[in-house]
Amino acid sequence: MVGRTARKVLTGARVVLPTGVVDNGRVTVEGRHIVEAAGVAAGTNGGAGTNGAPSADGTTTDHSAADHSTADSGAPDRGAVLDLTGHWIVPGFVDMHVHGGGGASFSAGTHEEALTVVRTHLRHGTTTMLASTVTGDLDDLARQAAALAELVEQGELAGVHFEGPFISPHRCGAHQPSLLRHPDPADVRKLIDAARGAAKMLTLAPELPGGLDSVRLLADSGVIAAVGHTDAAYEAALEAVEAGATVATHLFNAMPPLLHREPGPVAALLEDERVTIELINDGTHLHPAALGLAFRRAGADRVAFITDAMGAAGMSDGTYPLGPMEVEVTDGVARISTGPTAGSIAGSTLTLDRAFARAVTVDGLSVPEAVRALSTTPARVLGLDDRVGSLEAGKDADLVVLGEDFGVVGVMRRGTWVIDPEVG
Repeated sequence: MVGRTARKVLTGARVVLPTGVVDNGRVTVEGRHIVEAAGVAAGTNGGAGTNGAPSADGTTTDHSAADHSTADSGAPDRGAVLDLTGHWIVPGFVDMHVHGGGGASFSAGTHEEALTVVRTHLRHGTTTMLASTVTGDLDDLARQAAALAELVEQGELAGVHFEGPFISPHRCGAHQPSLLRHPDPADVRKLIDAARGAAKMLTLAPELPGGLDSVRLLADSGVIAAVGHTDAAYEAALEAVEAGATVATHLFNAMPPLLHREPGPVAALLEDERVTIELINDGTHLHPAALGLAFRRAGADRVAFITDAMGAAGMSDGTYPLGPMEVEVTDGVARISTGPTAGSIAGSTLTLDRAFARAVTVDGLSVPEAVRALSTTPARVLGLDDRVGSLEAGKDADLVVLGEDFGVVGVMRRGTWVIDPEVG
């Protein structure tokens, strides 16, 4: 593994910058930060320049305008040079909704299981993530939040996301119905306080008693209020947005469908420019036409691809826990196996590298659009875009190297290779 403080120069790849794709790019890393992200001029280390040439997504990028660096891009390179010709370099993925992976779950409330989840998804390119809980006893959720907050303080997690228990019994999905409760602002405050500043997002059904007051409390507390697992009508969803809700939790899933006389929350959340839309792009939760409809209406700057992954992500089929529920995974699809919600889809086994590849190869998105939906937009929503979400000088050196088939070849987090593309 390359040393943490070594200077690393990655050349030759197609690099996705905020301004577009650079076909013969260079990313220079020093310590934990990017110090240069730019095109390579003709005659410099890294190969012949391609200023003005068509980029891999069919557009033309002027490399002289795409230099996100603190150094002269024509200056001689010093440091370990890695030629990544034939590959892509994209920002590390940001997952704002993930419950587990690698056979572990954040709901276990232990550092060991939480770190297993982090390391599992890290090897699939996710360098930043929230820890999502599932419906449970309020005291137990507070205990989980306190434990996860320690990992936020250590920099392993970006924050805590509470999904449940303040959700609709009519749209509870894989959540235990007997543990659901109305969103009393006092209970919401208890969870926020338990997280000691680490609470980033809370999903609730705003039509329930106390829902709108809780949305206002969350907004006033600097915590994202997300509308999800809801039976809200169109008008109630609009009220939630006016009260301060800014995220739609896995749009389409666990909410009323879009109907021509009853547009429901889907239309309300899609049409409001203040709302960011979560989408699960695993081919199971959404038909490609539904995903395409939402993406075209909202645009890449309002879409965040998430995994909503449970413990089976990165694992084989079998039986897994999801909070207090038992889940059976068959052919990669997770469903509740017992109880009143048996048969309900129970999160996913998705990893964001698969979501990225599917976005480009199945859904027809351009690579820059996929980058925005998996990195840039969620980083902005979480208030982390000063550090992550794009390849720019001064930001954390979180990046993913992809092959021609968009499979993961390398992963770097804060300047250290997690998967070294030289050794696999």
